Amino acid sequence: MNDRRHLKILVADDTDTDRLILETIVRREGHEVIAATNGQQAVERYVDEQPDMVLMDALMPVMDGFEATKLIKKHAGDKFVPVLFLTSLSDNESLVKCLDAGGDDFLSKPYSRIVLQAKIKSFNRIREMNATVLLQRDEIAKNNARLLQEQMVAKHVFDNVAHIGCLNSKNIRYFLSSLAVFNGDLLLGAMRPNGNMVVFFGDFTGHGLPAAIGAMPVASTFYGMIPKGFSMTDILKEVNNKLKQILPVGIFCCATMLDINYRKKKLMIWNGGLPAGLLYKGKDSSVYPIKSTHLPLGVLSPRAFKYDCEELDLENGDRLYLWSDGIHEARNTSGEMFGEARLLDVFQQHLQPQTLFDNILSQVQNFIGDSEKDDDLSLVEILMADPIDVNEFAYETSIKRDNAVIAWDMTFEVKPSSFKVFDPLPILINLIMEIPSLRSHNAALYTILAELYTNALEHGVLGLDSALKKSPEGFSEYYELRDFRIKNLQEGFVKIFISYTTQDVDGRLIIRVEDSGKGFDFSKKMGGDLMTSGYCGRGIPLMEKMCESVRYLGNGNTAEVVFVWANDD
Repeated sequence: MNDRRHLKILVADDTDTDRLILETIVRREGHEVIAATNGQQAVERYVDEQPDMVLMDALMPVMDGFEATKLIKKHAGDKFVPVLFLTSLSDNESLVKCLDAGGDDFLSKPYSRIVLQAKIKSFNRIREMNATVLLQRDEIAKNNARLLQEQMVAKHVFDNVAHIGCLNSKNIRYFLSSLAVFNGDLLLGAMRPNGNMVVFFGDFTGHGLPAAIGAMPVASTFYGMIPKGFSMTDILKEVNNKLKQILPVGIFCCATMLDINYRKKKLMIWNGGLPAGLLYKGKDSSVYPIKSTHLPLGVLSPRAFKYDCEELDLENGDRLYLWSDGIHEARNTSGEMFGEARLLDVFQQHLQPQTLFDNILSQVQNFIGDSEKDDDLSLVEILMADPIDVNEFAYETSIKRDNAVIAWDMTFEVKPSSFKVFDPLPILINLIMEIPSLRSHNAALYTILAELYTNALEHGVLGLDSALKKSPEGFSEYYELRDFRIKNLQEGFVKIFISYTTQDVDGRLIIRVEDSGKGFDFSKKMGGDLMTSGYCGRGIPLMEKMCESVRYLGNGNTAEVVFVWANDD
């Protein structure tokens, strides 16, 4: 700020002598002078000239300095225009009247040149500081408006990705209250093709946009995988891997995930870092804690991540309650936390189950009172009910699945010209993985198919002897011979037959692979112990441990396995 800056100063005084004295002093300081002889003229000159400062006589004809000052301050708006009253008045009441009218200081008659110069410099510094503050305020307001606009656009995208899914079902109630435009707590719900409901309830570290950034990949993964029938453990692994890759150190997601089977009244639950939820048993009003047994998502590497779940049998009328730490860490005006003990008291009061959700919320909100929230507040209630009392999709799916038997067969043949350039395994695995209940058995089925196809191709069609692989040198010779025979192959085939059958209790997959080879004496191979060393001979024992049955047909050129899994859908 420059104290020597040339200013435009309005001097309003009806006494010619006093006005000329002031004009002279002001001009000698290098400032421009605008003169007025009464209050009304002072207001008019201010509107026309927009001076930087005003020296205002208190008592003038037409309009006194008090009224003129009020009008000038009104025209100035947010802009700070210093008004120094020129007065011979000395009583306190008159001086207070000057301040009430909007005056900023006094200049007593007779005028002191040194005092006037000092006051002009002082108020110029204040005026320039005020101008800087106003400029910064406007810049902050502009940036804030732009930030809010960007956040609203981002929230629109976020809401489309993290939509409510099936959370509008008749058996679900929830409350989500955020500290910012975005909520650090995340609630997702979707229906699997088998009619199960999967619910994800998460609490990211932090609030607002940083928390929402982590929520986006969680929501997109969740809503992308659930309709395709992926299991809860598959989704947990995928979400953990993504968050571990993208989130910075110190940002993670405490979460609980549920897979609810309304047909069989079963619940699978995984809790990683959230406060212990409660299962309220409608039959006897007892409560069962759902404690956290895992670290939050995004903390552990894929190899260290644990996804084992707790399984519970439920009855109609049972209610599951989940909440974020914002509930029991809510503080009142004295800084005291609501606490888990008060939360448990609500359940122990043996109120009507239908009122529990509202009672929890009202007690927390009454406890907080007028104090500011420290964290997002979120509460979820899920009622175990028959599919008809959940949603239309659950009901329709339950009708279709009751005592329903799903069965299909397919045959796939690989011809000689394709062996050297084509691998049928990815196609077959992708086809099988379209069956939701088989997705969790992906690794086992790939191992089985790979073993069957490799044996059919190498030992059946190409006539290779696995005994060659008993030594490192023979291993190399084996694959050199394999490449040579494939390149020169003129005839042969591998036929793959798959039969799928599933019903309410279990599922059965029959895989039969036939090759054009001469076969082999398979009686010596069946029932052998699983080998864990060497380069060959482990295939059949491995399949025997993974499958219900393994058998060879014909001359040994047809292998058939039966893979069985429990149908938990």
